Amino acid sequence: MLSSENLNDNELVQRFLNGDHHAVEILIRRHKNRVYSYILLIVKKPDLAEDIFQETFIKVIRSLKHGRYTENGKFISWVLRISHNLIIDHFRKEKLCTVISNDSYEADLFNSWKFSDDNIEDQMVMNQILTEVKELVKELPADQQQVIHMRHYLGLSFKEIAEQTGVSINTALGRMRYALINLRKIIREKNLTLTRI
Repeated sequence: MLSSENLNDNELVQRFLNGDHHAVEILIRRHKNRVYSYILLIVKKPDLAEDIFQETFIKVIRSLKHGRYTENGKFISWVLRISHNLIIDHFRKEKLCTVISNDSYEADLFNSWKFSDDNIEDQMVMNQILTEVKELVKELPADQQQVIHMRHYLGLSFKEIAEQTGVSINTALGRMRYALINLRKIIREKNLTLTRI
């Protein structure tokens, strides 16, 4: 009989779902380096990377228990997607908590239209535009979707994108260029207007 260590990811997931808690420990050990390295590459702070890593596997265990993992042979991709979403959540929260001091500026910084709140209508229009753009991005080839996501949603440099995806910087730049060309083409074909009036 095979020892648990020799089972593939999906077999270990199945064992965990059948009550073998040791199976999830093997999965965490097996993928710890890859998941932690991925998080650290983006957040750049070891303590924060450790926190997000732990959050990731807490979410993985909860999701498995609630049946939110469908066996498709890509357990590690699923785990990386969870960590990726937690990283985005972290950066969103951090952005919301950024404090700006008026004391550092000669002019009254807060009397600027840039800091004025959008009215409800503006917010609704902007949310609609962002939703439509997200849907349009889904129509692009996977490699172009990936580069847009990493650049615009995670804020990675093209050097970081190239390192993470295992391609040259020129290839990463090329994918972005084609993604933007294709998006413009789709927008034209669908006769969409994606601007605030």
